[in-house]
Amino acid sequence: MAIEIKAPTFPESVADGTVATWHKQPGDAVKRDELIVDIETDKVVLEVLATADGVLGAIVKNEGDTVLSDEVLGSIVEGGAAAAAPAAAAAPAAAQAAAPAAEGEDDPVAAPAARKLAEENGINIASVAGTGKGGRVTKEDVVAAVAAKKAAPAAAPAKAAAPAAAAPVFAAGDRVEKRVPMTRLRAKVAERLVEAQSNMAMLTTFNEVDMTEVMALRSKYKDLFEKSHNGVRLGFMSFFVKAATEALKRFPAVNASIDGADIVYHGYADIGVAVSSDRGLVVPVLRNAELMSLAEIEGGIATFGKKARDGKLSMEEMTGGTFTITNGGTFGSMMSTPIVNPPQAAILGMHNIIQRPMAINGQVVIRPMMYLALSYDHRLIDGKEAVTFLVTIKNLLEDPARLLLDI
Repeated sequence: MAIEIKAPTFPESVADGTVATWHKQPGDAVKRDELIVDIETDKVVLEVLATADGVLGAIVKNEGDTVLSDEVLGSIVEGGAAAAAPAAAAAPAAAQAAAPAAEGEDDPVAAPAARKLAEENGINIASVAGTGKGGRVTKEDVVAAVAAKKAAPAAAPAKAAAPAAAAPVFAAGDRVEKRVPMTRLRAKVAERLVEAQSNMAMLTTFNEVDMTEVMALRSKYKDLFEKSHNGVRLGFMSFFVKAATEALKRFPAVNASIDGADIVYHGYADIGVAVSSDRGLVVPVLRNAELMSLAEIEGGIATFGKKARDGKLSMEEMTGGTFTITNGGTFGSMMSTPIVNPPQAAILGMHNIIQRPMAINGQVVIRPMMYLALSYDHRLIDGKEAVTFLVTIKNLLEDPARLLLDI
C-alpha cells in the first residue's frame, strides 16, 4: 500500500516552499517518524517525517522544486522494507535473465504506476521480474529494483559528491568564481529590507547608555542567578527586553503598526530578538515579554539560539512580533542603523560596550558605554516620541532599580 508524503500546511504568511534536501532515495527503507525531506520556506526549514514503516517509493518533487501547502512530495510503500533486501539480491539476476527478452519481445505487462516509477528512476521495465498475476510488474517490483540499483557500487560516488555544496575555499592567487543560488530565507530577507526602505519613512536616532550599574548587578548575582534558575545564565539582553517593554507601555505608538489607512495599537509586547544563523538572520519572538521575568527571557533567548543553530525554529516562533531588538555588539559593532522589520514601526539596535572617558560631575572617569540606535517609521512615530522612548530605555538601564519600582 502506497502512502502519500505531503508538504506541511503553510500559514497564510507563507505562500510556498522549496524542496531543500531529500534524506532518503527511492528504495531506501524508512521508519515511522524518521526524517525524509526538508522543505525550506521564507522563514524556517520544515522537516517532513515518515508516517509509516516501509520503503520510499517515487519522488514527485525533486530538490529545488517549489511546493505548495499539502502538495504531494512522494510516496512510501508501506511494509515494503522487509521485501526490499531479498529483492535487492535477486534483482541483478532477474535483470540478466530478462535482458534478452527486452531486445526482441514486447514490453511486459506492467501497472501504470510501476511504469511511471521505473521511468523516473531510470529502470528498464523489461528488466524487472513481475510478481503480480500472470507475471504483471507491480509498483513494489519496481521499488525493489530501485533498491537493487542503489545497492550497486556505482551508486557510491553520488554519496561522496555531497560535500561539494559546502562554502568554497580558494587558494591564494586563484582567479576563479563560484555561483550558488540564494537560499529562500536570504532572498526573502533581502526583499523585505529593500521593501522597508522603499515604503517607509525611516529615520534613526542615537543615544548612549552607561552600563556600569547593569554590569555591576550582573557581576554580583550571575552565579546565584544561574544556580537559582537551573543553569539559565544572566546576560544583558534580558535587561534590554525588560527596559523596552516598560518603554513600550509609555509610548504605545512605538509598539503599533500601520495597516492600510489604520493604526493598530497592540496591548501586548511581542519582542523579536534577532539571531544570526548559518542560513541568515532570523527573528524568533518572545510573546508577552512584558509578563516575563529576567530568567524567563534569558531562557527563551537561549532556547531560540540553540534552535536557530540546529535549524529547528518553528513557523509559529518566527511569526509576528510588535518590536524588535538586534545586538550587533556581539560581533564588535560600535554603531549601526538597523532596518525596521515591517509591519513593525521600530527596532532597537544594541552595540559593543567600550570603556570610554566620560565627564561626570566635572570629573573625567572611565565608564563602560554602549551606543543605542532606534530606527523608526516617521509616518507613525514623531521625532519627539522616538527620542523620548530611547531616553527612557537609557534611564531604566542606568538605574535598573527603576525596572523593579516601575518608575
